Amino acid sequence: MSTIFGKILRGDIPAEKVYEDEQLIAIKDINPVAPIHLLIIPRKEFASLQAIPDTELSIVSHIAKVAQKLAKEFDIVDNYRLLTNNGPDAGQTIFHLHFHLIGGKKLGPMA
Repeated sequence: MSTIFGKILRGDIPAEKVYEDEQLIAIKDINPVAPIHLLIIPRKEFASLQAIPDTELSIVSHIAKVAQKLAKEFDIVDNYRLLTNNGPDAGQTIFHLHFHLIGGKKLGPMA
């Protein structure tokens, strides 16, 4: 794992963890775009959503389940966005699958 998320998962770089299990971690984003901005990161390294093999797509439902749990915990159940970028033209800059859980303010429409 050579990305910054790999380094966080190995403990080489500190991060403020808000959730952790055997399949993933969730941390606070260091450059938040909203009052609540968490990153949900699988421990297994997939470059992007598109790179997940069919046999491992269950990680996406687990991420959704954890996002629901975190939305309750952070009191944003009725006001959040869960998103991932797939590829550089979509804005992906770290090629280790991760989802942004963003909320806590009016988010408005996406471009």
